[in-house]
Amino acid sequence: MQITSVNVGRAEMIAHGNQSMTTGICKRPVSGSVEVTELGLHGDQIFDSEHHGGLDQAVYAYSADDYEWWASETGRDYPAGLFGENLTIKGLPSDLYVGDRLLIGDVVLEATSARIPCGTLATRMHDRGFGLTFRKAERPGIYFRVLNPGAVSSGDTVTLVEGTACKITVLDLFRFAYETRHDVDQLRRFLDAPVAERVRTKIEATLASL
Repeated sequence: MQITSVNVGRAEMIAHGNQSMTTGICKRPVSGSVEVTELGLHGDQIFDSEHHGGLDQAVYAYSADDYEWWASETGRDYPAGLFGENLTIKGLPSDLYVGDRLLIGDVVLEATSARIPCGTLATRMHDRGFGLTFRKAERPGIYFRVLNPGAVSSGDTVTLVEGTACKITVLDLFRFAYETRHDVDQLRRFLDAPVAERVRTKIEATLASL
C-alpha cells in the first residue's frame, strides 16, 4: 500500500440548499511531511468534536481504489480529500478488522471504526441523498487511533499488520449503525474489540435496551 495524498482541513463555509455550516471536512492535499499526533494531523481542524476527532478517531483514511470505484459508477471526478479523509491510500481494503494496524514509517495506526455519513457530507457533496448512496456503497473509509506518532507524506509505503484479538470488521460496525434488530452475542463480541469509544457507548446502550 502507498499514501497517494495527505489531506488537511481548515475552517471553511459550505452550503447546499438551505443548509450551511462552517466545517473542516474540506480536506486539501498538502505537500511535504506532516506530523501525526495522538489527536490527528498537525493543522487539521475539527469543528463537530461531539462526533468527530478525538483519540479513537484521530485519523480518517480512504482507499484510492474506492475513489476509482466511485468514479466508474458515477462518471464524476473524485479528487483526494473529497470525503474528508486525512490519508488517501492506494491498496487500502474497504474493510479491515478492528485492531488491524497500519505502519507508516514511525507512525502506527490502529483501526477502530467506520465513518458514518452525516448531513455535513451530504452538504459537501451537494446532494441531500448522498448519505443513503454512501450507505449502500459500503465503502465507508476507516477511522484510526494513533498508537505511535510521527510524520507522514505522500508516497510513503504503508504496511498492514493484521490484528489477532478479534474478528470484528469495520463493515460490521458500519452495518450496526443502521440495524434495527440486534444479536446480543454479536454485540458482546463488538465490545471485546478495540472499537472507538463513541461506538462502544452506542453498543453498550443498545445491549442494555435488549
